[in-house]
Formats: sequence, structure tokens, C-alpha cells
Amino acid sequence: MILIWTFAAGLSSSLMFSYWLGRIARHNLNNVGDGNPGAINLWKAAGFPLGLAGIVLDFAKGYVPVLLIAHNGLAPHGQIVPVALAALAGHAFSPFLRGKGGKAIAVTFGVWSALTGFEASLVYAVVQALLIAIVKFVFRSRITTETDAFQVVFGMVPLGFYLYARGFPEPLLWVWLGNFLLLFYTHRQALLSFYRGHFKHSA
Repeated sequence: MILIWTFAAGLSSSLMFSYWLGRIARHNLNNVGDGNPGAINLWKAAGFPLGLAGIVLDFAKGYVPVLLIAHNGLAPHGQIVPVALAALAGHAFSPFLRGKGGKAIAVTFGVWSALTGFEASLVYAVVQALLIAIVKFVFRSRITTETDAFQVVFGMVPLGFYLYARGFPEPLLWVWLGNFLLLFYTHRQALLSFYRGHFKHSA
């Protein structure tokens, strides 16, 4: 049964709604911004209504399948790990785009909203807001793709400490680790550019 739910979560997440909405609006998201076929580039290319629709649909891809299994007694806590990770990975490595995909940001919020009743998502959002302030006022940098990558990826670190301190079940810490590694991978190029721009020259 858990294999079926894991497959279903991965398949659900691999549906590239933002990319397809962009195509309907006659925009190829591969040619927009950083080429990411996700909701942010849909917003940039097609405007607020479609961009918001893309964010909601990407969020739902992570939220709905994980919520169904986490809060309806369909699997013990330990078995939620492959389902949650499949929901994250499906978006990042979509078979509908030949193994390519988005950066899994909205899906991340969806998964953690389902796992913790929105608690971890709210903490993650607050941490990201603080990191934006640090980037602007400490590094004195404008918000770019590179700074976005910094706040998204390293915003997961305080979230991990929060989950541990609050006593969340151990399986959720494994989900957190997999989520962190996935975000690091999907943002790797922007993180490298951020490092080169802010640290390498000073070192």
C-alpha cells in the first residue's frame, strides 16, 4: 500500500501545471528568467492571475497527497517519509519534462503544511523573511535569483533545529534532510554564483 501512495505522490507532483499554463498563455518558461519551469517564472511571463494559479497548484501537489496519508491513518509515521520525499522529488525531476523540473519551493511549503498543520511552513516563511532582510541590509545586495537561492536553501537549517527542539517525530527529521538536500541540488547553480559574488573574492 505504501508503494502505491509513494508512486501516486510522485506522479501527482510531477504534473507541471505552471509550465503547461505558460504554454497555454504562449510562453515557454524555459526561456523566461533562469529557465525554471515553475510558478515564479510563470508569474513573470504571464502575470499575477496565472502566476498565483501556478503557486496554488504547485502547493497542492505537495499538500494533498501527504495530507491524505498523514492525517487519515493510512500509514504510520515512518512510512510517511517515502511519500513526502516522492512528492518533493516528482516536481524536481518530472518525467513530463524528461527528468527536468522546478525548484520545489511551493511543493516544499505544501508538504510541510500537510505534515505539521502549517506550523513548519509558517516558521520557514518567517526565516526566509529574516534572511531577505539580512541579504538587503547586511550584504547590501538587491534581491536576485542568487539571493533567493540562499534564503530558500539555508532557511531550511533553522527549520531543522526548530523541528528537533519542538520534538517532532524522527521520521519528519528524515523528510527535512531529504528536502534540504533536494533544495540544495535544485538551487546549486545559483548558490555557486552567490558564493562567488559574496565570499570568494573576500576570501
